[in-house]
Amino acid sequence: MTSPVPLAAVVLAGGASRRMGRDKATMPYDGSTMVELVVSALSARCSPVFVIAAPGQPLPELQAEVLRDEVRGVGPLLATGRGLRAAADAGRELAFVCAVDMPHMDTELIGELAEHAARLGVDVVLPWDGRDHYLAGVYRTELADRVDALIASGERSMRALVDTVDTQRIVMPTQRALTNVNTTADLS
Repeated sequence: MTSPVPLAAVVLAGGASRRMGRDKATMPYDGSTMVELVVSALSARCSPVFVIAAPGQPLPELQAEVLRDEVRGVGPLLATGRGLRAAADAGRELAFVCAVDMPHMDTELIGELAEHAARLGVDVVLPWDGRDHYLAGVYRTELADRVDALIASGERSMRALVDTVDTQRIVMPTQRALTNVNTTADLS
């Protein structure tokens, strides 16, 4: 049996949560908070785990390194770049990038995507179940410089990154791990 592909994790927790109407990271969910559930799931497969939070955003104590966005309101691309740079500085070539609103994330999905990333040698591996899941994919940490260049040119979307690098989409069935909790209706 081969050993698992070394993989850092980046949790994007600093979003505006406009559809939810309150901070999703600290939203109670299944006896915990969403950020605690996601960090716990990622910690079972990834090391180190970085949580990218907004300036001043309150978070519970986590088994992860919390990094703060320098500016608010520029979308997930800037936070992804920050996390990828931290993962690269920690010696990882690959990082699983995940949104904080995915409390059902599991190690099976992470492991499968990591194996594809290692085998294919591409820049990004995304699950695809009829739509792209930009914030549930494996990214090469060396993409941090590419992210910086995109931000400098005015880009803010994850699509701007994945459409300009070597990206592989892995067809998967619809699964609970890829479920986002975006509204109060999604909580039930």
